[in-house]
Amino acid sequence: MFSRRLLLSHFLLGLLVSCTQGTPTSRKKLIVGIVGYGEGNKSIDQYARFKDHLSAQTNSVIELEPAFNEVKALEQIQRRVWSLVFAPPGLAAIAISKEQYIPLFPIQGVANLHSVLVVKKDSPIQKLQDLQDQAIALGQVGSATGYYLPIFDLYGLKLSEIVFAPTPKAILEMVDAGTVAAGAVSKPEFDRFSLELGQQKFRILQSSSKSVPPGMVLLAPTVERNEQEQIAAAMKSASPTIIAEAGYITNVPLPDYAFLIEVVERVRPIVTRIKQKPAPLYEEKRETGKT
Repeated sequence: MFSRRLLLSHFLLGLLVSCTQGTPTSRKKLIVGIVGYGEGNKSIDQYARFKDHLSAQTNSVIELEPAFNEVKALEQIQRRVWSLVFAPPGLAAIAISKEQYIPLFPIQGVANLHSVLVVKKDSPIQKLQDLQDQAIALGQVGSATGYYLPIFDLYGLKLSEIVFAPTPKAILEMVDAGTVAAGAVSKPEFDRFSLELGQQKFRILQSSSKSVPPGMVLLAPTVERNEQEQIAAAMKSASPTIIAEAGYITNVPLPDYAFLIEVVERVRPIVTRIKQKPAPLYEEKRETGKT
């Protein structure tokens, strides 16, 4: 009788171990948003080793999800789809101020990046107010230097049209051709492409008074505190090669976003009016003129 009970006990124990081993442990899923517009565009392939490292360190299934325009990126942020996001400055300002995303690390980028409004060398336009009823070219929607800052500086004017160009070079080509009276690009972009097209053809009408902070790696507010700490620790412990490929910085203070948040909050209420012809750069119920 004893041997039968012992045999039955061993059988049940073996069955339990077998069932336990056959059931895989569930792993949480983290979706990482990779935003492919604005300053510092990168290929998603550059995040491959970062993905593997983060997966191993957090015991999570990591999915990389690219977005190539602000509408898609903002939608994913508002829906809290992205647990972690590599955001350019304009989008980062919205995510922090409106969606309670948590800044984690700054992204590598050009320090003290300024936006410039460029006109033809022989243009009669001498000040911003001279652009009233003129057409201008802007960069991609969501870019801090090509979109938010120039609209902020031009707030209060009514333009005949705003044309959105795919590249900084295309903006300067439109200015050169006379298709638009002025175009907005970053200062490094102007320096680079004006050399190609001929520096003597252009002049800077105005440079933004304040520089754009670098983009940031952000955490969704839905990520639990212990997971936040795990992710931060994993990103800090990555090799210098992985950190460089993913393009973030772990050993510097977070940038000050107060001014850029102010810029975004001024511009976003008029985003639909920007696409009109003519394009009034002020809210409908307000008088023209900067407030």
